[in-house]
Amino acid sequence: MSGKLEVLTPKNSQLIFIDQQPQMAFGVQSIDRQTLTNNVVGLAKAGRIFDIPTTITTVETGSFSGHTYPELLAVFPENDILERTSMNSWDDQNVRDALAKNAANGRKKIVVSGLWTEVCNTTFALSAMHDTDYEIYMVADASGGTSVDAHKYAMDRMVQAGVVPVTWQQVLLEWQRDWAHKETYDAVTALVKEHSGAYGMGIDYAVTMVHKGEERVHHGKRIGPNPAK
Repeated sequence: MSGKLEVLTPKNSQLIFIDQQPQMAFGVQSIDRQTLTNNVVGLAKAGRIFDIPTTITTVETGSFSGHTYPELLAVFPENDILERTSMNSWDDQNVRDALAKNAANGRKKIVVSGLWTEVCNTTFALSAMHDTDYEIYMVADASGGTSVDAHKYAMDRMVQAGVVPVTWQQVLLEWQRDWAHKETYDAVTALVKEHSGAYGMGIDYAVTMVHKGEERVHHGKRIGPNPAK
């Protein structure tokens, strides 16, 4: 338990995206699929901001699942895609090797986003924890199951086994930790405005109305304050 009392940081974390592919998403019924995609891409961009080593794995791309979302690939254009046949990513040596390489640098907290929660996420999490001392942080709102119950009870099972449930925005803000970390401040607030819904709207409002900055123009008309005045 002591390791899980340590918060996520950009130095102790790594990311894995499991089977974020269209045919897998078609079967998701536990979360709105557009919301799911937004959250997955938001988490990916968070990983990019903080230079989190990221593994992307796929299953049966050509015969069933289709290619990884282009929005996700656009965040990590240089990443290799680890293709496999097993529903359990842990069965694949290439996946284990990628995770082990990062863990050797102290990154034993694995942040997971995948489809489906009750199959690929659960088997991966249980197997990885059984075989190693990795800690698994399951991003519940960047994962999806084939029904609300399928997702819920898979999450319950994993939590009982020691998996830590989180949300993508929680991970982002844990990595940021302190707004005095100016090197990531602008990128994080821009990401929040793009992907965090009401929270992002609140930041936009605070910037333009409270702090009197960031003038915008719409159809040739100023929207918001004019910093020159």
